[in-house]
Amino acid sequence: MSNQENSQDFKKSLGLLDATMLVAGSMIGSGIFIVSSDIARNTGSAGWLMVVWLICGFMTLAAALSYGELSAMFPKAGGQYIYLKEAYGPVVSFTFGWTFFAVIQTATIAAVGVAFAKFTAYLFPVLDEDVYLLVLGDYHISSAQVLAIAVIVLLTFINTGGVKNGKTVQTVLTLIKILSLVLLVIFGFAAFDLEVWNQNWSSEHMWNLQRLNTDGSTADYATFGAFGAISAALVGALFSSDSWHSSSAVAGEIKNPQRNIGLSLALGTLMVTVIYILTNLMYTGVLTIEEMASAPKDRVAMLVAQEIFGPVGIAILAIMIMVSTFGCNNGLILAGARIYYSMAKDGLFFKKTGTLNKNAVPAYALWLQAVIASIWCLTGKYGDLLDMITCVVVMFYVLCIIGIFWLRYKRPDVPRPYKAFGYPFIPAIYILMGISFIILLVIYKPQFTWPGIIITLLGIPLYYFVKQKDVKT
Repeated sequence: MSNQENSQDFKKSLGLLDATMLVAGSMIGSGIFIVSSDIARNTGSAGWLMVVWLICGFMTLAAALSYGELSAMFPKAGGQYIYLKEAYGPVVSFTFGWTFFAVIQTATIAAVGVAFAKFTAYLFPVLDEDVYLLVLGDYHISSAQVLAIAVIVLLTFINTGGVKNGKTVQTVLTLIKILSLVLLVIFGFAAFDLEVWNQNWSSEHMWNLQRLNTDGSTADYATFGAFGAISAALVGALFSSDSWHSSSAVAGEIKNPQRNIGLSLALGTLMVTVIYILTNLMYTGVLTIEEMASAPKDRVAMLVAQEIFGPVGIAILAIMIMVSTFGCNNGLILAGARIYYSMAKDGLFFKKTGTLNKNAVPAYALWLQAVIASIWCLTGKYGDLLDMITCVVVMFYVLCIIGIFWLRYKRPDVPRPYKAFGYPFIPAIYILMGISFIILLVIYKPQFTWPGIIITLLGIPLYYFVKQKDVKT
């Protein structure tokens, strides 16, 4: 049975609002509250901080608007996996699916779960990552890790009850966190400090591209080192804007998918991009770039909240981030399982992950994803792996967008209800920017990029092994 036929077994329960909230909710996690500190250290000025966020916003929007063409052509459960299969064949799509399952989605779910626990600890210190429940030599399990696993299990259970359960949690929490971020921006501009703003945006400081160390010292970049600094700064920004493609993974459950997937990608990414840019602009009116760069544990938003609301600001922001990360993980969990479902329908993954339960959701895939994410929670290595796979994530985005050009040549007769915005220029610009980003990371951050590339390349021999064994489990 084909994917198209099987997608009809899903319930068409998601409207445009639900799909848009899935996109926005999966994008907004804890990143926007943290990564600007690292970007400030890498760039050393307000002007370059905003350039990094503008580049990130352009790349995210360009990719989302380009993906609209692919989603309209192939409105099937599986999203990126389907697009890569249609453009390049099963080896490339399996390699993506393997990396997605092994690291990209599961480690991200783990990291977001632990972020939820870390910020919950501001209200309940007993849940802090430094509170150990089990110590075995150098290995330990903290209460934060246990809480992260509990949240993953809870959200997985909710999603096994049907897509309506998942969409209700997603839509409500995303609307709450969008409203909360907008209010934070408004209150932040109300607490605007003109002296701080002038210091950040003075003509002598705003375009000084330099390394800011946490002790306040600075270091100038060599000419080519500046490119490496920008690419390193982009890692955090792109990660905090990632998972914008979530609605494409649940195409089988979206009403009028040819229209609503592309529209949800455009609306969700545009909304989040505008909020992110305004949030960072607000940061520069409340904190100096040096204060942002030296924020304890990179929690720049905590410093901002204290400036705006006083001592109660930490509690307010902790609750915001708890809501944000809880909703983000719901979206990641909901969307991720549909990729493994599509792989199983092609005979390239555990057979049971290609089945739906009585509530018309891939429950086995959901629970398998929860197990791997929980294992990542226990390793404590998810943060390192997220750095490693950022360039790999962009690599697959670039391949998908190159696929638009390739499919127009190879399969010109396939109906395209929506065509990539600004084709061929905007997709081509994204491809050039994405390739440049990957090359710069390989040159300047090899310790992060090569492990991710190796994990991905392992998918090639694994594909032939799976094909030979014909997975039956």
